[in-house]
Formats: sequence, structure tokens, C-alpha cells
Amino acid sequence: MPTRPHGNRLRTGRYSRSSQIYLLTAVVQHREPLFADWRIGRLLVRQFQRAQEDDLARSLAWVVMPEHFHWLVELERSTLPGLMLATKSRSARAINARLGRCGRLWQKGFHDRAIRHEKDLQAVARYVVANPPRAGLVKRLHDYPLWDAIWL
Repeated sequence: MPTRPHGNRLRTGRYSRSSQIYLLTAVVQHREPLFADWRIGRLLVRQFQRAQEDDLARSLAWVVMPEHFHWLVELERSTLPGLMLATKSRSARAINARLGRCGRLWQKGFHDRAIRHEKDLQAVARYVVANPPRAGLVKRLHDYPLWDAIWL
């Protein structure tokens, strides 16, 4: 049986449900560390805010790492593919314009994990925002400029 590309496997069994909470992850093409410059990272953060303003999803926690992001959301008036398409395409346009470049910014696909139990929610949020210290980017989370959580 032929194998499918990894991006297609990510879509197997994907289900979008309004009011469901998901942990989403997307990676920059070739793992280029574009967001090591926090000003470029803020262009992506603006798209997280815009998704909330457009009632696509409510942001619960997020972190922008140098070459990827983790975003904990409660889905509202969108599907997972719709939310990620809007966020990735809008951020790609803004970032490419700022950097004076064109072409693909994001790897195809994204990873999602539904959070099934509310008791797991804050633990997942802590995991998300603890990424920078865990990766050795900073000693203390508060020294990192590209994260947020509604509980803090």
C-alpha cells in the first residue's frame, strides 16, 4: 500500500466542532527561525487577535517559537481548516510584505489535538507557554515576548 505524505496523514480523522477546544501547531517552511525576531512574531500574533475579532476562535493560550507556534483555541464560527487557512494565509502575506519576500511561509498542514476534558485545559496551557524556557530560549517565561494565556 503506498504511503501518503505526512500532511495528508494529519488530516485523517480531523473533526471540527464549535465550542470544542483544540491545541493547534503549525511550522514555518524548512523550519526557518523567522520568529527569532519578535517583531516578525508580532505579525503572527496580530492574526491570532484578528481570528478572535472575527469570531473564528477564542484564544486561550499561545506561544510563538522561532520556527513554529502552538495555539490553544476554542473554536467558534469556523472549522479547523478554515481557521488555520485564514491565520496562515493572512500572516504569510503580512510577514512576506514586511520582509520583502514572496512564496510559501508555512509547511503544508497543521497538527491539532482536541482537548476532551476541562480538567486538562490549564495543564495544556501551561505546557504551551512553558515552551520557551524548556527550549532554553529564556530562563524565565516572563522574559520571552511572544506568549499569552487568559489565566495570567
